[in-house]
Amino acid sequence: MLAGAFSSVLWTLLGSLIVVAGALVYGTLIRQISARRATAAPESTEAAPRRTFGLPEALLATGLVLFLLMSVTASVGRSPIQLSSRDLVANFLLASFIVFVVAGFLKLRGMDIDSLGGFSRTSLKRALSTAVVLLLAATPLIILTEALTQNAFGSGSSRQEIVDLFNSSRTIEQRMMIIVLAVVVAPISEEFIFRFFIYGVARRYFGIAIGLVFNALLFAAAHNHLPSAAPLFVLGGCFTLAYEWSGSILVCMAMHSLFNSVQLIFLAFPELVQQ
Repeated sequence: MLAGAFSSVLWTLLGSLIVVAGALVYGTLIRQISARRATAAPESTEAAPRRTFGLPEALLATGLVLFLLMSVTASVGRSPIQLSSRDLVANFLLASFIVFVVAGFLKLRGMDIDSLGGFSRTSLKRALSTAVVLLLAATPLIILTEALTQNAFGSGSSRQEIVDLFNSSRTIEQRMMIIVLAVVVAPISEEFIFRFFIYGVARRYFGIAIGLVFNALLFAAAHNHLPSAAPLFVLGGCFTLAYEWSGSILVCMAMHSLFNSVQLIFLAFPELVQQ
């Protein structure tokens, strides 16, 4: 009995240290972002100003936000439905369509998407390695948030519908489709929409702090799954901090892809972790 109590205390202490380490990593990112902005030199009036998000982009972002909020509102109070493969494909096609519309609009406006999103600011290898470190630091914060949420509001399932669809898949073709959509399509489209565009516009007019909180709230709400809203808020905030700190959207795209990959691995091999 004494050994069991000692083991429990040891695991609690270890878990607390891991959470503190994750918080310190993101606290360091926040301090570096603040210091960078405090010491940033004003742009030279002689240099050609770089095109950035303006009023037309703000109007487009507002319309997109309203569309997302209308979708969320429409789902409130509605009886849960079983997600099908067709629904999943339709959702990802819609997200891809929005990406193409936004990208086309920015191109017509003469925007340099590569420069704005920092696509060429870092190599894919460096973006991936940075994503691994930042995701490892974010994971204990997400787990702690989910544990606190379940403790406060009950132990209802925090699994999203796509998880149930993956678990109920009967064919390898269906599972492969879910993996491709979740690991490739979703990270690219969602990070482009939420971090690159909506956060970029919000940051331009309201600053980093308000833009980050608003973006994380919208990211959580857009998933239409109340039990996982708080962990998704933390995840969205970590993605935004990673983008702001690195200056490259590739970093949070890689984080998002890795996060979804780990979730699918645990689903495909449930013996690796407890249910």
